[in-house]
Amino acid sequence: MKDTGDILERQRKFFFSGATLSVDFRIAALKKLRDAVKRREDAIAAALQADLGKSAFESFMCETGLALSEIGYMISHVRKFAKEKRVRTPLAQFAAKSYCKPSPYGNVLIMSPWNYPFLLTVDPIADAIAAGNTVIVKPSAYSPAMSALLEEILGEIFPPEYVAVVTGGRQENAALLDCKFDMIFFTGSQNVGKEVLRRAAEHLTPAVLELGGKSPCIVDDTAKLSLAAKRIVFGKYLNCGQTCVAPDYVLCHSAVKDAFLREVVLQIRKQFGENPLRNPDYGRMVNEKHFERVCRLIDPQKVVCGGKSDGERLQIEPTVLDGVTWDDAVMQEEIFGPVLPVLTFEKTEDIFSLLRDRPKPLALYLFSENRKTVRTVMERCAFGGGCVNDTIIHLATSEAGFGGVGESGMGAYHGKAGFEAFSHTKSIVDKKTWVDMPVRYQPYKRRWKETLLHFFLR
Repeated sequence: MKDTGDILERQRKFFFSGATLSVDFRIAALKKLRDAVKRREDAIAAALQADLGKSAFESFMCETGLALSEIGYMISHVRKFAKEKRVRTPLAQFAAKSYCKPSPYGNVLIMSPWNYPFLLTVDPIADAIAAGNTVIVKPSAYSPAMSALLEEILGEIFPPEYVAVVTGGRQENAALLDCKFDMIFFTGSQNVGKEVLRRAAEHLTPAVLELGGKSPCIVDDTAKLSLAAKRIVFGKYLNCGQTCVAPDYVLCHSAVKDAFLREVVLQIRKQFGENPLRNPDYGRMVNEKHFERVCRLIDPQKVVCGGKSDGERLQIEPTVLDGVTWDDAVMQEEIFGPVLPVLTFEKTEDIFSLLRDRPKPLALYLFSENRKTVRTVMERCAFGGGCVNDTIIHLATSEAGFGGVGESGMGAYHGKAGFEAFSHTKSIVDKKTWVDMPVRYQPYKRRWKETLLHFFLR
């Protein structure tokens, strides 16, 4: 087990040396990271295949390629993001210059998950480096092949006083959370997120939490059902359903539910074949614990498609459940697996009453051709982010922040939002010395001072 306290102390000394403050230094580090990822693309795909059964195509589409996009975006934009921004100075502060200066937090901890173990580690690393921080990375113990590869890749290009990887399980997590970091970035489950936030609070450490939840997918009676089914099937069963923004369940208008189900079954066959468990491009559950948990959520009486599993290969067929109620076991927790429950509603107003008292989800998806419905749902429902007439893809851009709200997380990253997440913006007033306005100084009982004060502060 690495001495996390020693690593952190070395990183503190390195940060206080001022080495990371240079934008040129940050860009050079990002280029090293980008080049290393490109060189090890095959090794990354092999590690993802070993940990999750991902195909090389899916690995690049959903992890390596997106990580390269984020790194490239930061290389292109970090100089602009790091610039001081001049702001207006109130007349009462004459004569002065006011500006906002982005500054790195310092020494940050990034704790990443197992479901997208490369993307959800490298993306925040790129943002943290761009903002000028040092980084300790703690990848998940549930994805050991990728954790070992990340340690190898990052160890080759960065000294540990700048970027270090700590592998292991709960003992290592606890040791890291005992340390006082300047900022913590965590991606994972709500239960672990609560513990991270509790531990961060002991040191008053700011934290960004990227969590999950039961993300609804709404299909109204105007939706193009064949296209909706195609895109929902893609988003739901990607990575065998182990995606934090996957549609957790469908809320379908009762008038089109049967037709929608037919299209979903058709799309599952088109995309995964007649026997998905023999499809080499279809992934698996990460471990036996999660395999058994998801299997227990499948009610055989409500299966309209799928339902079979292979315990030796930890695979579960793309499964659809009909006749589901809010009281069913599958609706009591985030599924995080290839099981899609379908519930119904009668009119648009029902959507708000059904979702109002439930935890705020990380994502919400709406399939509708009615622009009024789209506008109303987007305005009235609380969620982290989402799509209209698609799923998943809102997280695949560096131009918009990605994050949760309420129970699904706090803070956001990607692109400028990522730079800001790992930065503190200092507000600075540079007061001139050639003049000194006497209004603020005692004695106050001067009529002319009161007149000027009301003039300046009106």
